[in-house]
Amino acid sequence: MIYFVIHHPRQENVMENSHVSALSAKHAGLEARIKAETSRPMPDSSLVASLKKQKLRLKEEMAAQH
Repeated sequence: MIYFVIHHPRQENVMENSHVSALSAKHAGLEARIKAETSRPMPDSSLVASLKKQKLRLKEEMAAQH
């Protein structure tokens, strides 16, 4: 039996948009964690650095999706 896969650009676009939306939500969550950590009396600088790196990676991935 032979199956054909029909390519639907609109469906691909919806999946891409939902992926970017998920990345954007993670980016916002990291921003909130950074803000919360830096507002503490003695913020953990290594945690803040790690969160900022994660946030930057997400930003780069979102830019690559466009």
